[in-house]
Amino acid sequence: MPAFLHTERLVLRPFTEADADRLFALDNDPEVMRFINGGEPTSRETVEAKVLPRLLHEHPCTGTRGFWAAEEQTTGIFLGWFEFRPLDEQSPAVVELGYRLNQASWGKGYATEGSRALIDKGFTELGVERVTANTMAVNSRSRRVMEKSGLTFLRNFTGDWPDAIPGSEHGEVEYELTRAAWQQHR
Repeated sequence: MPAFLHTERLVLRPFTEADADRLFALDNDPEVMRFINGGEPTSRETVEAKVLPRLLHEHPCTGTRGFWAAEEQTTGIFLGWFEFRPLDEQSPAVVELGYRLNQASWGKGYATEGSRALIDKGFTELGVERVTANTMAVNSRSRRVMEKSGLTFLRNFTGDWPDAIPGSEHGEVEYELTRAAWQQHR
């Protein structure tokens, strides 16, 4: 399948069934998963039955998927994935931004670069009106990416999670960027 988006250093492309091994490795790094599930391992069966189908889902309102594999443009090395998914299957107005990158790519600006490119594409081509992103309040690295990508803090909230993980007692945060705010800062 053709790439969805190119940046200076990244290629974001649709996932395929052949990505199962890459996803399994990513979701089994305790540090990568620390703020997702407390660093617990993910079984291959879960990757194949739950994770991959979610990443392959097409959203009718945008005619695109909501998740893309991120690769380094010059080497083709798999870095992780980005999410830019409509919250309502029938409307592209509000999308959720997310990212999960392997440790080797942390601190290099890839998360911000990919996020900014998706935001620009969303507001210019996909009919997006608002971008939202959530993380645990204690996840300072992810919060910094959201801020560097142009999102601003909206609120603290407490999710009703079935299994508490370290740091969840501090709650969650939501950030947002509206089309109007994005246009002001272009």
